[in-house]
Amino acid sequence: MKLVLLLVACLFGTIRAVQEEYGVGQRKFKLSDKIFLERQRDILHLFEHVNQPDKDHGKVYSIEGNIDAYTNSSAVKQFVSLYKQGLLPRGEIFSVFYHHHLQQAIALFKLFYYARDFDTLYKTAVWARSDVNEGLFLYALSTALVHREDTFNFILPPIYEVYPFYFFNGEDVEKAQRYKQADKGEGQVYTIYANYSGYYLNLNKEQSLSYYLEDVGLNSFYYYCNIYYPFWMDGDEFKLKNDRRGEQYYYLYQQLLARYYLERLSNGLGEIEFFNYEEPFKYGYYSSLRYPNGLSFPNRPNYARLTETFYNYGQSWTFKSRYGYAYTKVRDLESRFRNSIDSGFLLTESGKMVDLFSSDQIDLLGNVVESNPDSVHQRFYGPWQVYARHLLGYSYQPLDKYKVVPSALEHFETAQRDPAFYQLYKRICLYFTQYKIYLPPYTYTELYFPGVKIEKIDFDRLFTYFDSFDSDVSNAVYYSDPEKDSFKVKVRQQRLNHKPFTYRISVNSDKVNDAVVRIYLGPKHDEYGRVLSIDENRVNFVELDVFRYKFQAGQNVIERNSRQFYWYVPDRTTYKELYKKILGAIDGVEEFQLDSSEAFYGFPNRLLLPKGKPEGQVFQIYVIINPYRAPGRQEVQQNYYFHRVGTGMNYIDNYAFGFPFDRQIVSSEFKVPNSRLQDVVIYHKNLDDLNSSQAQNEP
Repeated sequence: MKLVLLLVACLFGTIRAVQEEYGVGQRKFKLSDKIFLERQRDILHLFEHVNQPDKDHGKVYSIEGNIDAYTNSSAVKQFVSLYKQGLLPRGEIFSVFYHHHLQQAIALFKLFYYARDFDTLYKTAVWARSDVNEGLFLYALSTALVHREDTFNFILPPIYEVYPFYFFNGEDVEKAQRYKQADKGEGQVYTIYANYSGYYLNLNKEQSLSYYLEDVGLNSFYYYCNIYYPFWMDGDEFKLKNDRRGEQYYYLYQQLLARYYLERLSNGLGEIEFFNYEEPFKYGYYSSLRYPNGLSFPNRPNYARLTETFYNYGQSWTFKSRYGYAYTKVRDLESRFRNSIDSGFLLTESGKMVDLFSSDQIDLLGNVVESNPDSVHQRFYGPWQVYARHLLGYSYQPLDKYKVVPSALEHFETAQRDPAFYQLYKRICLYFTQYKIYLPPYTYTELYFPGVKIEKIDFDRLFTYFDSFDSDVSNAVYYSDPEKDSFKVKVRQQRLNHKPFTYRISVNSDKVNDAVVRIYLGPKHDEYGRVLSIDENRVNFVELDVFRYKFQAGQNVIERNSRQFYWYVPDRTTYKELYKKILGAIDGVEEFQLDSSEAFYGFPNRLLLPKGKPEGQVFQIYVIINPYRAPGRQEVQQNYYFHRVGTGMNYIDNYAFGFPFDRQIVSSEFKVPNSRLQDVVIYHKNLDDLNSSQAQNEP
């Protein structure tokens, strides 16, 4: 599923390796540059035990005394001003969805970003590691690293190991801390066998999918998406406009919704439900999470009332409590989205009207809905998601700007754990769908590729299963001397996975053709077994793969393995394993091999397929081949080993994201020889059964 957002720029960012041809590129390359390796080692140090104070040597560095070491003096002065006023203290909870926190995060990010060289960046980061709130530091540094020219190819350690509090239940963290207290320093590795929150408390049917909602790969993917493409980042200043950021914003959420729907069908559930702000929110949520400072994440009861009168009872309604007006703000902003789409015009800050239908302006609309700095009127089309997350998250109204207790929806690391996330973004995606309905459907001529015909598609049998996955949660405990303490503790969970598979597409081409191949996976039936029409079902197709291919005249057979899909990445190397490999390479013991999927981000390969059912569940595969159309990139693409933000490498061609499912479908126009729709069956098996010879040969 390309939820992968990699295609979607952000999404699913295309971490394509440099390719000699149009087929599969080499994803791994070796590094022998000792300077690079030493810098990677030093950066990794900054992420270890981030909740503990660092050594005092970082405090000797002076930002003001080294202002010439930064390329943007204004950014430095702005940060210094905020610092003197007082930043978010260490130990407090940080959330980018709170205004004061966000402003400080942007200022710190720019301080890192505009450091003149790596040495200045590192000195600044060491200082901030000691003196700045840990959550603020982690967010700003991570964002700067992936955007700087000299550090974008550094590997960030798995966020679920850096900040395990946001990925594992409070019970698991408590066990880890108990093991640490009882540890005798003998180097023993402790293992915590963990389940998901739905196992302990299932408030409603929605939380029965906690194995998917709480998957560490899924949630870290969404976190990294928003590190590479922050909603507050200026597209001109940081070149995000080259990546079609507005369109990819929509496509990210559309694909997330589609993938979740496939998983719901595998569990007997139907469509993601639609909610009304005027009625109590039907589905509550209990996160089981606990913040590092001991506070529990806010919970939402079933049938939670959303009105301001109830929600703000006993709280101040002054400007400092701006989130108390979330109910009104969300409804006002959604009304403006609807009115603009229906009228066909967006209002700019200067009072001009921009025609939404002179061409496909999905990129423009996406910027408006996200309310990023590229929006034509950021004040009028305000930060919908900020208020909506606060409203549905049911977090408390802050009495102080630094004493906040955000809900799960108010962190990118935890938002997808709450089923309300999907109901919320279903609302916003419906606006985009409405916009696309107003655009003309693709005609036969637009879909047809003369001289190219798909003759056959073969997929291996598709199997899913649950297997054990270990996550190092050592950062959840306190170390008196982190450099000498050998204590290790890990959490072992059952996570969804699939057996690797290969597909083959037989294509006849009348001549040499430069083309792009797209493969989608979608449902065939709803939860009642009714066959869905292709038009009503189009928003439920997940992009599995997309690649450029040069067809030769005559018969062509494309063969690709599921481990080759660029949109999907394997599990990340643990922090300790990564650090060990780097040290070995520095010492000349081994050569460090960098996997592009580690240095960028993608949708977890484990979740490529929905769970399916033991008896087999029918889905549909759709393949379409179209002529290659060069993308209109505003910057010449450089020979990066993998996707670099701002280069336009996040998309292969100039077709709309999700083509041809992005517009209404007319059945008589949709069936072209260069496309094919056929059934596939996904079986869910026990791992032991799957490993047996019978399971290898029989469903």
